[in-house]
Amino acid sequence: MELEQVFKSAQKAARTLALLSTEQINQILIDVAEAAIENTDFLLIENQKDLERMSVEDPKFDRLKLTAKRIADIATDIKNIAGLKSPLNKVLSEKELPNGLDLKKISVPLGVVGVIYEARPNVTFDVFSLCMKTGNVAILKGGSDASFSNDAIISVIHKVLQKHQVETSVATLLPPDRKATEALLTAIQYVDVIIPRGSQQLINFVRQNAKVPVIETGAGIVHIYFDESGDLEKGRAIVNNSKTRRVSVCNALDCLLVNKTRLQDLSEIVKPLIESKVEIFADNQSFGVLKEVYPAELLQQASEEHYGIEFLDYKMAIKTVADLDEALDHIATNSSKHSEAIISETEQNIEKFLAAVDAAAVYVNASTAFTDGAQFGLGAEIGISTQKLHARGPMALEELTSYKWLIKGTGQTRPA
Repeated sequence: MELEQVFKSAQKAARTLALLSTEQINQILIDVAEAAIENTDFLLIENQKDLERMSVEDPKFDRLKLTAKRIADIATDIKNIAGLKSPLNKVLSEKELPNGLDLKKISVPLGVVGVIYEARPNVTFDVFSLCMKTGNVAILKGGSDASFSNDAIISVIHKVLQKHQVETSVATLLPPDRKATEALLTAIQYVDVIIPRGSQQLINFVRQNAKVPVIETGAGIVHIYFDESGDLEKGRAIVNNSKTRRVSVCNALDCLLVNKTRLQDLSEIVKPLIESKVEIFADNQSFGVLKEVYPAELLQQASEEHYGIEFLDYKMAIKTVADLDEALDHIATNSSKHSEAIISETEQNIEKFLAAVDAAAVYVNASTAFTDGAQFGLGAEIGISTQKLHARGPMALEELTSYKWLIKGTGQTRPA
């Protein structure tokens, strides 16, 4: 019953948000950004409590960790969101019917948005900011790994909301337990949409158990295909950046597909990965090339289980393919439809790859690390949608809106 009351309060708060002006919303966001900076020491102390419970060797450690610079960057992102044009109340279409009715289609908030995420405390700030800008109520369900950090962040946000006399239930942090997750997934009377951010395991659990509509985000099984005409320098830099920039994020490389005619260049392509101690699972052909040059302790022969997996770690699979068609078949079989890339100088192959690959983001001669709302110029993101209904790719302001019809008449009635 307590959780039901939380959901009721959130639903009620959605109506109060609709009455705030764009100027009020922007000022709240600016104040939250400044409060984050002012409370840096407090946030880092609470974050340290979470870090002490996790091994430094755990790939999630980097996602969990806050630093003064990361908090400053978060504050900058929040201010950037405040400076963006509001997506609300845009007239999407308008016409007058022959009977004199005036029809107008306008953008509106989704309503109450529930977000379930794992050990990423920055998501608490991101989701609040994006939801506030778009007039949505945020119900946040973070993981237990980040419980101290999330509690601290939401307390900073609530103080700003109270200063502006806005109900704190517009941003609610649920307890980090399974009971709260199950309650959120079934709150069909109160919650309009659920957005899971995290591992494939989390997304599968939400999809299988939710009664509330779900927008799937997060899991990225990412491939790069190095074509027969691929530029070696580009390939070496792109593969290294895609794999090692941040291994625990969804746009990180998981599988390198190499055209068989370029196997002689494979050792050079993966050479930068040695410094980051990336463990490679190679098929027979690529293993034969790498066994003399790649550290033995970091090289293993691949099995089928190493393909179609999101590693979120310093691990990567390699598969040798005969041609572009085989690469496309492998991607179609194993992709999570997040981000895919080709390294090629052949225009025909490039255009075929762009047309045939079914993913939210498809790259040519560029790192997959760019799949990110801020990098796309969207301010920030609530997640990367890997489905096709409603939204696809980085979900920012526009993707957090729906629409409604406004009909104005002068007394018209419909004939029998």
